[in-house]
Amino acid sequence: MSMPNSLRLFKISLLSALIAISAMAYAHRFHAAITDISLNSNTGNTEIIHTLMAHDIEAILENLYQRQFDLSDPDDVQVFRKYFEKQFVISDVNGVLPVKWVGLKVDPNSVIVFQEIEKRTLPTQVKIRQAVLTDFLSDQVNTLNLNRDGNVQTLTFTRSQREIAFP
Repeated sequence: MSMPNSLRLFKISLLSALIAISAMAYAHRFHAAITDISLNSNTGNTEIIHTLMAHDIEAILENLYQRQFDLSDPDDVQVFRKYFEKQFVISDVNGVLPVKWVGLKVDPNSVIVFQEIEKRTLPTQVKIRQAVLTDFLSDQVNTLNLNRDGNVQTLTFTRSQREIAFP
């Protein structure tokens, strides 16, 4: 005996929904961010660009402050900026470098933070703290690509290694 078409459609729809939910859950089993640092030869500024997953940023802000955030609201951006600037720091033998907040760009999938060190190349010996989201997500991995004259060094930051001094 065959099942009625409406029951068959319901079962197919239910199965499709379960597969889609499983795929979404699987797709976000990792938490990652990428930071790129390079010298802009036209301006003489060291540019720093961070790309983070939007839903991770939303989750940490909601967790820290028990409310929803809208990163198109300047007040909410200031709250995020305060958190971010505590978690990302560059220093050299003389202390913390003046990393300037330039702004951010938000889309449904990512939050891109723009920073710079004005009129200065990155010193040869630096210590970088890239701990964004590692305080919230135990499996967060922050990859940092440092481009010096075409030579790219890649550093990996995790909850257990939030700071790296190099070279």
